[in-house]
Amino acid sequence: MNKYSELLIKKYFEEHSFVASTIASFNNFIDLELQNIIEQNKIIEPTIIPHNIDEFKIRFDKIWVTKPEITEADGSKRSIYPTEARLRKLSYSAPVFIEVSAHINGIQRESFVTQVGSLPIMLRSKYCHLSGLNNDELLQKGEDPTDLGGYFIINGTERVLINIEDLAANKFLVEHDSVSKGKYLGRLFSEYGSYKIPHSLEKLNDGLFYLTFTRVKRIPIIPLIKALGMIKDEEIMKHITSGEENDAVFVNLYEFVDIKNEEDALDYVAKKIGITQAKEIRIERMKEVVDKYLLPHLGVTEKSRRVKAYNLCKYMKKYLHVCAGELPVDDKDHYMNKRVKMSGDLLADLFQVNLKVLVGDLLYNFQRIVKRGKFPSIKVVIREKLLTGRIYSSMATGTWVGGRTGISQRMQRINFLETLSHLQRVISPLSASQENFEARELHPTHLGRLCPIETPEGTNIGLRKNLALLAEISHDSDEEVIVKQLKMFGLKTI
Repeated sequence: MNKYSELLIKKYFEEHSFVASTIASFNNFIDLELQNIIEQNKIIEPTIIPHNIDEFKIRFDKIWVTKPEITEADGSKRSIYPTEARLRKLSYSAPVFIEVSAHINGIQRESFVTQVGSLPIMLRSKYCHLSGLNNDELLQKGEDPTDLGGYFIINGTERVLINIEDLAANKFLVEHDSVSKGKYLGRLFSEYGSYKIPHSLEKLNDGLFYLTFTRVKRIPIIPLIKALGMIKDEEIMKHITSGEENDAVFVNLYEFVDIKNEEDALDYVAKKIGITQAKEIRIERMKEVVDKYLLPHLGVTEKSRRVKAYNLCKYMKKYLHVCAGELPVDDKDHYMNKRVKMSGDLLADLFQVNLKVLVGDLLYNFQRIVKRGKFPSIKVVIREKLLTGRIYSSMATGTWVGGRTGISQRMQRINFLETLSHLQRVISPLSASQENFEARELHPTHLGRLCPIETPEGTNIGLRKNLALLAEISHDSDEEVIVKQLKMFGLKTI
């Protein structure tokens, strides 16, 4: 390495932290993700309400987090710094406040601000007391100025949230079917809020294309496209084959030529998945399944059905190209097809699931009091300790939503490099007991992203990796901005 390279790298680390991406991820979670989660669970409607009321709604509005504080035994509140949290075996966390209002028959009954829990705060993040302090001020607070932050303090223990590498959601990948190597299988994980729904597309020996998602097992794809509002065979053919004729698509269209409208298509699919009620109820239930569970990342309302139909045609088009050898099979180990979930994403998953538990508890407490003939204030039925306890439990044990374990780990302080390595760790969700040779191998796309050397020996080789020193993880881009730029380049919307 020449002196110029050395100088450049030195200058880079004077301005950039090794854990800058982790801290940015946590800041993004507090600034944007928390409010997005509240928006998805905005209105709560109890099923049991007093007899003299037609409609009752509980509404969550704004959510925000302050800086870490502690409530002493006498009830007084004051700011807490990390050193005190370590020494007194306390959690370095900040209160979370939410604006709640109750509405009777569309008229607001009460509105108040309440604390719904405490959230562990990442050291050196925007919401940490150490943010923006100079070296002398850090020393006064008992902190090491060279400490990077990027970790949490739970009950006095320093804990790190390990980055998780997973297949990219909402991306259609075609691979060889593991059962029969001659066939192909298209896979997609549709992610929306707390939903992560696997979809698979396959062509069976009868020449028909089948789609599987949630409890809907192997449904012919053409009736499903017709159920989404794309009725004309000509239109379906045009979107799948770009105007060229294709025998495989002809076979599928001919098989379901009798289905002439949306209702018939919905009824056909409903019968196939075993919904046995009267026709009207059958169709309504099928509409609900299609809206909520079919490609929910494109939307969960009736408006998004057309977009879903276009996307199913697009997936079929790609599948046909791969089958014909015009496109290669997707490489699951290519880093283009992977995403790294950082602390902010992991905390968003945890908060989302636990907020639903809090809402369920709120409804249970409210309805229990209403059954006794009373009409409680919402203030009484929100249990603040429920959310806090569940988040602390996951952070302290490492057991996460979705049954994952080892997400939160005690930070290793053997030496500075060991700490640095632990903060940069990336783990794969694949089982260490299986022989996933390709997943363990060094892929060319790891260059500059993951360290090619640092990985353990033994069962975890290649499954436990570390970010490269100069690696920086970008956040999800704003779709609207990207679409706007593409339109400037000549993109036409369908």
